[in-house]
Amino acid sequence: MRAVVITEFGAEPAVVERPDPVPDPHGVVVAVEATGLCASDRFAWRGHDGGVVLPLVPGHELVGRVVAVGAEVRRVRVGERVLTPFVEGCGRCAECAAGRAQVCPDQSQPGFTHDGSFAELVALRHADTNVVGVPEDLDAGGAALLGCRVATAYRAVVDRARVRAGDRVLVLGGGGVGLAAVLVAGVLGAEVTVADPAPAARARALDLGAGAAIDPADVPDDGVDVAIEAAGRPESLTTGVRALRRGGTLVQVGLLAADPVVPVPAMIARELAVLGSHGMAAADYPALMGLVTTGRLDPARLVTRRIGLDDAPAALATPPVPGEVVVIGPRN
Repeated sequence: MRAVVITEFGAEPAVVERPDPVPDPHGVVVAVEATGLCASDRFAWRGHDGGVVLPLVPGHELVGRVVAVGAEVRRVRVGERVLTPFVEGCGRCAECAAGRAQVCPDQSQPGFTHDGSFAELVALRHADTNVVGVPEDLDAGGAALLGCRVATAYRAVVDRARVRAGDRVLVLGGGGVGLAAVLVAGVLGAEVTVADPAPAARARALDLGAGAAIDPADVPDDGVDVAIEAAGRPESLTTGVRALRRGGTLVQVGLLAADPVVPVPAMIARELAVLGSHGMAAADYPALMGLVTTGRLDPARLVTRRIGLDDAPAALATPPVPGEVVVIGPRN
């Protein structure tokens, strides 16, 4: 198969020939139809994830068709169109048994712990726990984004923050997860403001339904019910906490390369909650897929550019364009 391979952190990778993957007894191999270029792919490419060992094929947001099935797989069949959450649970531990594979202590992640989806084929682990079926008529680019940024935003907004109609929600960061949070919070009837320093990202947020888009320097204190930190900047977390009303909640989604300064006195005095959110387990996908299949939530709206596999190395090594969401796969 052809695949993008990182051989040096921070250096542009190359598309090379690699042996076709074979499924382990509990896994499957998927022919990749489309895969998203996520901010966390760049995080790993730069060497900021201590668990990444090179050489590595990046990529973890994907949709495709099953072409091979391990001997112990019971629920998945060759020919099915599928995706996987970027966190693959082991399927054996207490967390997986409780439907909480996103915090599995023995988790794996394509594109981080093993070769990912910037390739023609990708091996997925523990398929009976992690594989999610995808409708045939769902746009490939939008479907791929359900594996990470859309599901991550959904869990942060719905399950962790428990946003309700009329809530004032501040989304910090107009990247992939932040823009997905705009869509999800909008479906719930929330009043959404996006804070991002880039005018293009703010404009994109407004296009997707945000009620307001401002520079982070202009975020007022003590005014929102929920803040979603999707920028991955330490100062953004501080801004989000200060923006919360009394009893408000901040959900931290963005990956941080440095430790933030958390305003603990404000947390105590105003009884604020700061929660982490790490993707979403396959067990929680039915509610999200229900919104997608009924047309209430269209993840394809997020996609701004579609490229081929040969264009992926340069796209990975190029600083992201504010508000842009790139999918590797079909250009139509």
